[in-house]
Amino acid sequence: MTGKLDLDPVLVRRARVLARQVGRPIVKLARQHTTVSVERATLRLAGLSGADPDGTPWVNRLADAVRADVGLEHGLALPVWDALVRGEGEDLLVLAQKAAAGSVRFRLPDGRDATRAQAAARRQVGAGIRRIDAQRKARERLIRTMGDAPSQPWIYLIVATGDIYEDIPQAQAAARAGADVIAVIRSTGQSLLDYVPEGATREGFAGTYATQENFRLMRAALDETSRELGRYVRLTNYASGLCMPEIAALAGLERLDMMLNDSMYGILFRDINPIRTFVDQRFSRQVHARAGIVINTGEDNYLTTADAVEAAHTVTTSQLLNEFFAKEAGLADWQLGLGHAFEIDPDVPSSLRLELAHALLARELFPKAPLKWMPPTKHMTGDVFRGYLLDGFFNLVGALTGQGILLVGMMTEAVVTPWLSDRDLALQNVRYVLHAAGDLQADFRPLPGSFIPARAQQVLGESIDLLERILEHDRGLLDAIADGTFGLMRRPPDGGRGLDGVFRKAPAYVNPATDLLEGTA
Repeated sequence: MTGKLDLDPVLVRRARVLARQVGRPIVKLARQHTTVSVERATLRLAGLSGADPDGTPWVNRLADAVRADVGLEHGLALPVWDALVRGEGEDLLVLAQKAAAGSVRFRLPDGRDATRAQAAARRQVGAGIRRIDAQRKARERLIRTMGDAPSQPWIYLIVATGDIYEDIPQAQAAARAGADVIAVIRSTGQSLLDYVPEGATREGFAGTYATQENFRLMRAALDETSRELGRYVRLTNYASGLCMPEIAALAGLERLDMMLNDSMYGILFRDINPIRTFVDQRFSRQVHARAGIVINTGEDNYLTTADAVEAAHTVTTSQLLNEFFAKEAGLADWQLGLGHAFEIDPDVPSSLRLELAHALLARELFPKAPLKWMPPTKHMTGDVFRGYLLDGFFNLVGALTGQGILLVGMMTEAVVTPWLSDRDLALQNVRYVLHAAGDLQADFRPLPGSFIPARAQQVLGESIDLLERILEHDRGLLDAIADGTFGLMRRPPDGGRGLDGVFRKAPAYVNPATDLLEGTA
C-alpha cells in the first residue's frame, strides 16, 4: 500500500534505516552513562518521598550524600541498600535524614555484602515497578467499565492557573465541554529545577508545578468526572527538563496517561546538556513503556523559531529519530504521539495546501501512531476573528488527514491566558468542524502528481538528505545539534545545564530499576 501520497516505499525504508544509523550511537552513549535524576528516580520507585523543612526532597539529600562519599558511577543502589542492610537506618526515609545530618557514611560493598545489598534493592524497587503495573491495569479496567472517547482525534485541552485547586474545576469543566485529554501545563522554569517540588502547590508562573501530589489530586478529580460522563478522561503532564526520569516515575505511580517527552526539546529550548538529556529520556521512556503512557514529542517547537516551510524536513527528521529512540526504549506504535504543527505563515501562497501536505506526510509515515497535531501560535496576531478562522482551518486539516491527538487552538493566543469562555468557544470550533466533516478523510485523496503529493515527496527527500549529512559529522547527531540543525539552536555536547550531573558508568554499575525495565533481572 502506497497510501494517498504514493510515497516511494524504498525511500521510506531508507529514511528509517538512516534514522537508526543516526540514533544507535546516541543509544550507546545513553547506556554508558547515568545521571543524578536517573538515580533519584530509582529511589522514588523504591518509595522514598517527602522533603526536608527547607523543601529539598529527601531523594536529593540522599543522592548528594552518596555522591559525596563514593560518587555515582556505580549507581546509588549498592551504597544505599548496603547501609540499610548494615542497620544504618530502619528505612530509606530515616537513612536520608541521617545522611542529611552527616551521621552516616556510605561505602561500595563487595562480595556477599554487595550481593545482599543488590537483592534488597531489587526487592524494594521492584515493588515500585509492580505499582506502576497495577496502575496500568487500573487504567485498562476503567476504560472497559467507564467507556472511552468515541474515536480519534482525541480533543486535547490545556489547563494551568498555577493553583492546582483552581486547575481541578477548570479541568472538569473542560471535560464536560468535550475535552478527551486534559494537559496541565507546567510552571515556567520548572524544567530547569534540579529537584521535584513536594506536595500540592498553589503558586506557579504560567502553569502549575508538576508534583506527585498534584498528579494524584488531578487524576482523582478526572476519575470522578469520567464516571459522571461515562468515558475515561486522560491526563497529561510534562516529563522533560532536569528531572525527566523522576517525573516519568511519578507519572507511572499516579496513573497519568500521556507525558510530553521529546528526545531533543530540553537540549534545544532549555539549553540542557545533550548527554544528560539523552540519558534521561531513554530511562523515562522505558518507564512510560512499562506504564502504558502515550508520549507526545515536541517537533512543533522547531516551527516557532524556524520557518515552517523551509524547516519542514527537520520536523520529519526529528519524528523519525523520536520513533527510533522510543521503540528502542520499548514503546509501541500506539504510544507514539509524534508532534507536528499548523505553523505556516497564512500569507504564504497555498499555505493550506502546504499544511495538508506536511500533515498527510506525517500521517502516512507513521500510520499506527496517534500523531499530536498542534494549532497555530507563531502567526496569531491578536485579531481573535482571524485567529478563530485559522483554528478552524487547523481543525479541518486535522480531520482531513486523520490526526490522533488534536490540541485545541485558542483565538486569544498571544493575547491573554484563556478564560473558560475562550475554551468553550474553541471547543465549539473543534466540535463543529469534526461533526461537519464526518468521515471526510475517507473521501480526501490528492490527485497523483499534484501539488500536495509533490510537496510531501520533496520534504521526505530533504529529510533523507539531512540524515545523510548528519552521518557525515564526526559525532553524528551531537555535532548536528551543535551546528543549529534543529530549530536554529546551537547546543554543544560539552555545554548546557546539568552536565555536572552526568556520570560514566563504572564496570560494576548496578541499578535494579534499569534491569527491571529492560527485562534483564
